[in-house]
Amino acid sequence: MSIQHFTDSNFKKEVLESKVPVVVDFWANWCGPCKMIGPIVEELAKEYDARVKIGKLDVDTNPQSASTYGIMSIPSIMFFKNGKVMDQVTGALSKASLKRKIEENI
Repeated sequence: MSIQHFTDSNFKKEVLESKVPVVVDFWANWCGPCKMIGPIVEELAKEYDARVKIGKLDVDTNPQSASTYGIMSIPSIMFFKNGKVMDQVTGALSKASLKRKIEENI
């Protein structure tokens, strides 16, 4: 499975009602650090395939979800399990650091 694209309209179904843990990368096209971790997030989406749903949510085109979760800085990565936020990190992370965070939250 490749990276998912979350929106305000599919967030409830794809993230909150997901049967597997979900990692959401809140990002924007103009954000330099977001572009740095984008390829890492995409690699991890392939590595974790069916075990974890990994996707991106553009905060500019989906302000409702970003506001609901108090996203003030991007990139912000949130970890959801059973519809609840388990953890959150802000800023660009290395692949190893992000992978460790995923493992801690699945």
